[in-house]
Amino acid sequence: MSFDPASFPRGARHRAALELGFTQIPVLLVRGANPGKLLVVSANVHGDEYEGVRAIHETVAELEPAAMSGDLIAVPVANPPAFWNGTRTSPLDGANLARVFPGSPDGTPSEQIAWHLGHSVIAHADFYADLHSGGVKWRMPSMAGYDASDPRSKAGALAFGAPVVWGHPEVAPGRTVSFAKSRGIPFLYTEARGAGRIAADDLQMMKRGIRNLLRHLSILGGDLEQVPLELHLFGEGNVERGINSPARGFLMNAVDMFDRVSKGQLLGRLVDLFGETIVELRSPCDGIIGLRREFPVVEEGEPLFLIADETRG
Repeated sequence: MSFDPASFPRGARHRAALELGFTQIPVLLVRGANPGKLLVVSANVHGDEYEGVRAIHETVAELEPAAMSGDLIAVPVANPPAFWNGTRTSPLDGANLARVFPGSPDGTPSEQIAWHLGHSVIAHADFYADLHSGGVKWRMPSMAGYDASDPRSKAGALAFGAPVVWGHPEVAPGRTVSFAKSRGIPFLYTEARGAGRIAADDLQMMKRGIRNLLRHLSILGGDLEQVPLELHLFGEGNVERGINSPARGFLMNAVDMFDRVSKGQLLGRLVDLFGETIVELRSPCDGIIGLRREFPVVEEGEPLFLIADETRG
């Protein structure tokens, strides 16, 4: 299977699909009237994250191909099995699509999706943006995350126009963005509040961000739409390496997003059905709360908090 954007006429919008047998992945292509760079944007890698889906549909409908010098490839729903199931992971194999890249053409359903998204879509990019949010169970900042080792990634994240940016010293394997990095493609990813809903300002952030990236790459003319940068975070962004639940229970949070915490500070309590404390959850270090579990019923091993450092870089 292959998808070649150069085979489609310039100056128009196009719709295509990656046919995998068990599912169909929608691909939207906006080809500018003139040649230039190519931006790839994806959303709904996790099936319970919806802000990026709407942002892509509305932005693609609003773009004027005649005013563009270059192209936009957008995948509004990267994980249709999880999307239709309303879950973070796939009902077909239980896999987290954001942990199986680069995938395999002959692997599990999620591995096949990863392979074709990577090789047929992301590989074409001059810059790649993957739109995520907190999904149903977590709360995340409205932010753009970037590869701190790549100045192009940082420049794109700052151009995006999110109120929070988060630089990561390492990029964990298995991600869409780690596939992009392996190909030398600069990238960013977003997060937003999630909760299975689309907040108006998060939708606006993502739409503004796509347009700003198109301007950043000179695909669209005009100045970037600037917003004040409220917080610049640095550090590990891997949810699985955060503070995970040591047991099954009911979470009672004691801190909020962006709270500054000190080592040993109480973050929350895990209680049983009688309200008795199973364990007190305390911060292992000084920092800022960068992720908080919102869905209070938790299973052993599920992420509860991430703590980031602030940087002026």
